[in-house]
This record gives sequence, structure tokens and C-alpha cells, in this order.
Amino acid sequence: MLAYSGDEYSDGEDDRFGRIDVLVNNAGVGSIGAAEETSLAQAQGVFDINVFGVMRMVQEVLPHMRSRGRGRIINLSSVQGFIPAPYMAVYGASKHAIEGYSQSLDHEVRQYGVRSLLVEPAYTRTGFEANSAKPDTPLQVYADQRHVFDRLMTEAIRGGDDPAVVAKAIVTAATDKKPKLRYAAGPMAGRARMLRFVPAWVLDKQIRTMNKLAG
Repeated sequence: MLAYSGDEYSDGEDDRFGRIDVLVNNAGVGSIGAAEETSLAQAQGVFDINVFGVMRMVQEVLPHMRSRGRGRIINLSSVQGFIPAPYMAVYGASKHAIEGYSQSLDHEVRQYGVRSLLVEPAYTRTGFEANSAKPDTPLQVYADQRHVFDRLMTEAIRGGDDPAVVAKAIVTAATDKKPKLRYAAGPMAGRARMLRFVPAWVLDKQIRTMNKLAG
């Protein structure tokens, strides 16, 4: 997480400027595997970083912003915060939680001059898949499909957006004179956003086709 104060980034209230203008909650951890293969302890670890980490930072910074009558909280979500994520159920659930938390928070604090905004990346050329947690209780029944998903994920990351587009979206969210609730980070995320508006059966079919799921 980063707090932006004046012209410098810091990990807390800046001694020089005496204020925090922007909080960027960008810390996160991935989790790959079927929901049944992921223990509750492992899921709690993902949520502790992806969800409760965000909440802890907001609790620390929000009183300062509210007392000043201005500030922006920018939470890094994902396109998997609004579309299904087979074989990433825990990660997807954590990002769905961030979507709901951020939207609700924005309505609570807007009257105090503070905004809670979402930046939604898609696949980005990082080490995400290599660094994501693997299932701690793997089951043979899911092994073949999990290997298929791992290959698809590796290919998607390799062909994903440049990480710079995420940074650009964060800067835009921090500086827009009329901020929006959501910012798609890159062209791939922009295309994924359109899935919100397709009929449920079309989305369902597309998700299964994209992930090479039977039935």
C-alpha cells in the first residue's frame, strides 16, 4: 500500500507536508486451484492480504482524510472482481469483496470530500501466475483441468497488458477532476468490462469456452 502526500510517496503521514492526499491499496496475492482444493486456512491467508489488508489501511488513513475534507482511496481490484474466475475462486471472491467494499465505502465518505475508487486490471505481464499460491489440498479429480488452466493462465499473462497501463490508470484515478467509480486498466480490461452488459447465458458460455470447461 502507498500513501501519497503532496509530491512524495510515503508509508504513513508525511512529516514534510503533514497530509495524505491519496491511498493506493495495491498489495495482493494470487491463488490458483479449484475451490475444493483450497483449505479454509489458505483462503483466510488470501483474504487477510487482499481484503482485510485494504480495510486496515482504510481505517488508518480515512479519519485523516475526512478531517481534512478531501482525499482519494484507490483500491486495486481486477476484472475477476466482476466476472467468474474458475480455478481462481478464492482470488475472485477476494476481488468481488473489494468491489463491494469500495462501492459501499464511496457512498459513505463522498459527502466528506473523500472518494473510494476502483482500478480494474486484466491479465498483466507480471509474475502473477508464478507467484500465486497453489492448492494446499490438491485433488486428482481436478488435476487435468487445473493443468489446462495453468497453461491458459501462463499464455494469458504472456500476452497481457503492459504493467505501465495499471500505473497510468492509478494516476488518472488520483488526478481526475471528476473521478469515476471504476477505471479499467488497459485495453484488455476495457474489453472485459463489456461482459457486464451481455446476457447471463452468453457470459456463462463464454467463460466455459475460454477456460476449456466441459458441459
